[in-house]
Amino acid sequence: MSAATTRSRTPDRLCAEAVEFARHAAVAAAGATAVGEHLGFDVEGDRVVTHYFATTEKAYRGWRWAVTVTRAARAKQVTLDETVLLPGPEALIAPEWVPWSERLRPGDLGPGDLLPTEADDLRLEPGYSGDDEPAPNSVLAEDRLSGIAGEDVAIEPSGDRVAVASESERAEIASVADELGMGRARVLSRLGLNLAADRWEKEFGAHSPMAQAAPAACVSCGFMVPLGGSLSQAFGVCSNEFSPADGRIVSLAYGCGAHSEAAVMPAPTVPAPPVLDELSLEPLPLHPDRSGGSVEESTPAEELGHS
Repeated sequence: MSAATTRSRTPDRLCAEAVEFARHAAVAAAGATAVGEHLGFDVEGDRVVTHYFATTEKAYRGWRWAVTVTRAARAKQVTLDETVLLPGPEALIAPEWVPWSERLRPGDLGPGDLLPTEADDLRLEPGYSGDDEPAPNSVLAEDRLSGIAGEDVAIEPSGDRVAVASESERAEIASVADELGMGRARVLSRLGLNLAADRWEKEFGAHSPMAQAAPAACVSCGFMVPLGGSLSQAFGVCSNEFSPADGRIVSLAYGCGAHSEAAVMPAPTVPAPPVLDELSLEPLPLHPDRSGGSVEESTPAEELGHS
């Protein structure tokens, strides 16, 4: 036996010695130039042995030819089972296949791409679109209430008459559902809300480095636009173009240096408008007297220099 590992079961002697027989099978499958040295064998079962041969193909470095041989009970003739190229311990192989739904990451969706949502997506739950509400005078589906024409009542399978919502009442319910954001086929479930809140809290939450150094939280910022629904208790949208979170959903405990009340700039001083006196006149000579001056000729001259 060679350096290849063998299993604990005792190999069949005839199958283990059929190295040349296995080599001929590998050569017949891949050609003489593609089959290298014998690497060893593995015991697959009673009178079943797999011989391994190195491959010389440069594109399959680390792979090996596996030739499985066997023989029948009390038979001395070894026969061929199969020949296949398998990766070895050091072979370069493709990573394990991952379904696209698990392989997709945020930001992978591009223009024109479609991302189907599973029918049983736990992030969603049925909304109220009103499409599943039958008219009171229509024939309902099987195992549902059946209406009576012209009346806002229905008959249960037991024969009891029960009141159902009229058309005006159903329209009012649909209007309220639209106001609450429920007038869709599916809406976010509690799980979907929690997952979204966890994502938003990581980047724009109270524990981010920006929030730790902020002078105040977003809950008191004038640029914070509150959300609707239950998320309004913890999140809002930043509308400050100079903030790193502009246009992003932020936690009310988040904050940055662009807080509206962080440093209120004083109003700049506006100078008074100039006053023009249009009533008084001040005569100015066109040709000033060059002989005149502030110093008389009789005044002794002053010494030049510093005093």
